[in-house]
Amino acid sequence: MFTDESIENVKARIEIVDVISSYLELKKSGANFKARCPFHDEKSASFVISPTKQIYHCFGCSAGGDAIKFIMEYEKLNYAETIEKLANDYNVQLDYTK
Repeated sequence: MFTDESIENVKARIEIVDVISSYLELKKSGANFKARCPFHDEKSASFVISPTKQIYHCFGCSAGGDAIKFIMEYEKLNYAETIEKLANDYNVQLDYTK
């Protein structure tokens, strides 16, 4: 497993808007961003990303969470695989526990 410090370093480097915009087309809506939810079929954008809170929420299917949870759900990865992917994407070195 990874050290807690490594995980915190990854979390500190990621920006939810950057992460989700690499998967979905986002549109600015006030202080937030909107998109069509990738977790259910919809015609209008009910998927809202808050850069200030670093969370997303879908008002259609109630999906929600942070950037880590988004990647886990979207790419069907487990937590460790998601942390490794983000560390690789954002050039963060991971330290492992003994």
